Amino acid sequence: GDLSGHGTGGVAPSAVRGGLKMAVSHSDYRKEQITSMRPAKRIENLPPYMFARIDQLLEEKQQQGVDIINLGIGDPDRPTPEHIVEALCQAAHDPANQRYPSYYGLKRLRDTISLWFEKRFGVALHPDREILPTIGSKEGLAHVSWALINEGDWALLPNPAYTVYKTSVILAGGRPYDLPLLEENDFLVDFDSVDARTARRARLLYFNYPNNPTSAVADGAFFERAIQFAKDYDLVLCHDCAYSEITFDGYKAPSLLQFRGGKDVGIEFHSLSKTFNMTGWRIGFAVGNSELIDSLATLKTNIDSGVFNAIQHAAIAALEGPKEPTEQTCLIYQKRRDLVIETMEQIGLKAQKPRGTMFVWARVPPGFTSESFSQKLVREANVFVTPGSAFGSFGEGFIRISLTISDERLKEAMERIRLCLSAGK
Repeated sequence: GDLSGHGTGGVAPSAVRGGLKMAVSHSDYRKEQITSMRPAKRIENLPPYMFARIDQLLEEKQQQGVDIINLGIGDPDRPTPEHIVEALCQAAHDPANQRYPSYYGLKRLRDTISLWFEKRFGVALHPDREILPTIGSKEGLAHVSWALINEGDWALLPNPAYTVYKTSVILAGGRPYDLPLLEENDFLVDFDSVDARTARRARLLYFNYPNNPTSAVADGAFFERAIQFAKDYDLVLCHDCAYSEITFDGYKAPSLLQFRGGKDVGIEFHSLSKTFNMTGWRIGFAVGNSELIDSLATLKTNIDSGVFNAIQHAAIAALEGPKEPTEQTCLIYQKRRDLVIETMEQIGLKAQKPRGTMFVWARVPPGFTSESFSQKLVREANVFVTPGSAFGSFGEGFIRISLTISDERLKEAMERIRLCLSAGK
């Protein structure tokens, strides 16, 4: 066996080298242990995952007996529809579903996704070549950069944005390049602001509409411009479409793939988490260009073992089932959105009324940073909101308010914020 130990040039406590027994002092061995436990540089370079830090902060407050209202993480408060839960229970009892699943997902699930997608977006997808179930959309969004980016490749990333885009690019050895999402541009990626030299160096462009964290939405002209940009500079579009079904005021979010050429240059990620209140179930799917889907599938077969079959059967029930549960969810979020916007207007905070997602993106008062205002609300109102800077430097000056708590708790949170800011005047 290998007796060299784990550290560089290290030896085991009683190692035999060249026929000579070499003793190592206890202190040297402890030093060696510490060295061997050090994480890889790629891990050391990563910031702590934002919501893990938030969980820690809130737990500390709760241990002190403080009633904190958490408007930070977008985790639906409503239960998964009963027919989906029942489908899971029935499928879980089948011994065939208790074995390893297919790497590529159940054929019936891929067929169901294909039918749902054509009905929803008017796009025909080949179930075997253009669809891949994922363990939630986060997993797919993280792995796609590993599948497509070589060491040193550039990736164009919106800022502010879901933090997984940037961390996955860093882990893949790529170089993130920020695309500012500015209020004066309705928080849309401004393709004209990207210089040609930068665009030519890029391999991948992430974007996300309806957008987290800004709640911005994009129209057809935007998607057509994105497709042309990708063709001009020979790069891949990666569209995070997790919030496509959470929309208000009659707005319906489009898919990248429904526009001419979208499938030529793009891969898109969908999630059942927000649509069907299934965040803990971890099920989503990637759709798009068959070569991109194949690259992602090849990577995934070497990393994970697919989605539990019973959850795939539940996903089939969700996609084949009635629309009313999702429509009801949207109406509830819309009512909560209106309450938050009304409160923001009363206390003088600027916030655009969103037409999608489960968030409100609001400006902080003058004299505050995102972080200092968030801390003020935790300290003085016992309400947590996510500082916009947690999503990137261009999120500075904003906070993100989640709509995923009960109406009563949200009203209480808004009243606490109102009283907190009124007291400071």
